Amino acid sequence: MAMSRLLPAILFACLLATAQTPATRIPAQDSRNTDTPNTDTHFVPQTYKTLQAWEAHKRVLRTQILSAAGLLPLFPKNDLHPQIFGRTENRDCIIEKVLLETLPGYYLAGNLYRPLKPAPAGGYPAIISPHGHWTYGRLENTDLASVPARAITLARQGYVVFSYDMVGYNDTIQTPHDFGDTPKEELWGFGPFGLQLWNSIRALDFLEQLPGVNPQKLGATGASGGGTQTFIAAAVDDRIRYAAPANMVSLLMQGGGLCENAPGLRFDTNNVEIAAMMAPRPMIMSAATGDWTRNMRTEEYPAVRAIYELYDKAAEVEMFFQDAQHNYNKPNREATYAFFGKHVLGESDVTKLLEKNISMPKLQDMLVLHNRTLPANAISFPQLFDEWVSLAKAQTSNFRERLTVALGAEWPQQVLSEGVGERIVLGRPGKGDRIPAIWIKGTSQNQPVLVVHPEGAVAARTDPAVASLIAAGRSVLLIDAFQTGTAVAPRDRSVKMFLTFNRSDDANRVQDILTALAWLKQPKTQLIGLGKAAIWTEFAAAISPVPVDLQSDLAGFQGTDDDFAKDFFVPGIQRAGGLSAARALLGK
Repeated sequence: MAMSRLLPAILFACLLATAQTPATRIPAQDSRNTDTPNTDTHFVPQTYKTLQAWEAHKRVLRTQILSAAGLLPLFPKNDLHPQIFGRTENRDCIIEKVLLETLPGYYLAGNLYRPLKPAPAGGYPAIISPHGHWTYGRLENTDLASVPARAITLARQGYVVFSYDMVGYNDTIQTPHDFGDTPKEELWGFGPFGLQLWNSIRALDFLEQLPGVNPQKLGATGASGGGTQTFIAAAVDDRIRYAAPANMVSLLMQGGGLCENAPGLRFDTNNVEIAAMMAPRPMIMSAATGDWTRNMRTEEYPAVRAIYELYDKAAEVEMFFQDAQHNYNKPNREATYAFFGKHVLGESDVTKLLEKNISMPKLQDMLVLHNRTLPANAISFPQLFDEWVSLAKAQTSNFRERLTVALGAEWPQQVLSEGVGERIVLGRPGKGDRIPAIWIKGTSQNQPVLVVHPEGAVAARTDPAVASLIAAGRSVLLIDAFQTGTAVAPRDRSVKMFLTFNRSDDANRVQDILTALAWLKQPKTQLIGLGKAAIWTEFAAAISPVPVDLQSDLAGFQGTDDDFAKDFFVPGIQRAGGLSAARALLGK
C-alpha cells in the first residue's frame, strides 16, 4: 500500500528529470575543465532570433575586443605628425611614403597610393590595407598575393589607399612581430594584437583628415592576418563603411599568431561573430578550398548572412569562393574590386574593374626607411611598454566595467542548485559550470555568510572563524571555488592560445564567488575570504552589483605585477586598474 502511494511521486520525479534540458541541469563535470576551445576548435555559430538580442551581444563583444586589445578605454590620441614624402608617379597612380606617430615616439610606416586625377567634389573614397603574414609584408608581390597590385589597382579606380605594416614588418621596427606572451605583458594587455588594432584606428584617423579624402567613405581590406585585422577594426570602428576580409573568416581556425590572438579575445565567441559585427555595412568575404575557409558556402557565410537578415540587409553581404590555396590572388582581388565598385563607386560593369598592365615599383622605392632613420624621438621596445603602462595608469574611470570584462565575469540572472542535505552544487544555466558547496542552514535570523577557502569547502568548515559562525546559528555557504577542494580536476592548458578562449583559474574563482552570492539572493551578504582566497573575494566584491560586507586580509599582496603573476593571474587585470581599482570600488 505504501509503495502504491509512492509510485505517482516517483513517476513525477522521473518525468521531471527527463524533461530537463542540458541548459537547466548542472553537468557531472565542470565544462570549464572538459571543454577548452582553442584556435583549431570547430565552432558552431550561435543563433540570434531578434535584432535586439544581437545588438546587445554586439555591444558586449565590442567591449570584450577592446579589453583584450588593452584598449579599454582607448588611449588619448596624440598628434600623428604625419610625414609624407618620396613621391613617385607612374601611369597608374601616385605613390608616397608615410610615417605616422601613432603613440608618442612610436612610428607606423606605410605607403599612400593616390589617383592621378584631382579629387572630385566631396573627396575620394579611401581604404586601409593591412597585410598578412607574407614574407615581404606590405611589399609582397607574388601570384599568390600582391599587396601593391591591389593598392595600385584601387588607386587607378579612384580610391586613396593606405597600405601599412603589421608590427615588426618592413619599416615598423620598434617592436618584434611576436611579443606579449609573458605574464607581465599579459597583465597589462600589451601585445601585437592591441598595437596593430591601435595602428589601424590611427590609420583611419590619418585618412579621415587627409585632404582629398571623403571621410564618409572609408573602407578596409586585407587577407589572412590582414583579413583578421580588417574585421577586427571594422568591429570596433564604425568609420569603416565597407570591408573585404579575405580568406580568414572561419569556424575552423581562428588565427595562428599572437597578432591575431590576445587573452580574453574570444571568450564565448569566434571570428564569425566578430566579422558579423560589420552588419549592416557592406562586406564581402572570400574563401578557398585549400585553407580553413573551405566551408564558407555551408557554414560561415550562412551564419553571417543570418545576422544581416536581422537588419533586412542580406544583399549587403556576399562571398567569393574558389578552388585555390590560401591567398589574395588576382581573381580574389577582382571580386573585391567588383563588390566595392558596386557599393562605393556605383559601377556595375565589372570589366572596368579588372587588373591589367600594372606598373610595379621597385622595393627600395617603397621602403620608408631606405637610406633614412626613424625620427630622433623614436623610443625603444622597453620604453614603449613603459609608455603603455603609463597611459593605462592615467585612465581612472569605469573601473567596474573594465575589471568585469578583464575577468570575463557576469552577475548571473539565474543560478541552478542541486543536492541533498548539506551537500549541494551550484551552476549557471547554459554555462556548464559546476560549483560543489556545503550549505549549513542555521537558526539565526541574521543574513547568511559566504566563506571561501583556498583549499575548498571542507577546509573552510574547520576554520575557527567558520566554526564560531556555525555555533552561533548563522547560515553558512562554503564553496569549492574553481580548482579547489572537490572541484580540483584535470584541465588542459596546453591547447593553442589557451587564454584567448579560456578564463584563467583565478578568473573562474571570482565567477564562482559571484554565482554563490547571486544564489544567496541577499541585499548585503557577508563574504569572508580566507588565506589566498582573500584576493578572489576582494575582486568579486569589487565588481558585484549588489553590496557585500567583505572580510578579507590580503596579507602581503600589494598588487604588483609579480604579486598578480604569482597569486592572482588574470590577463588584463592591471590594464583594468588592478588592486587600486578594486579598492576604490570597495571604498578602501
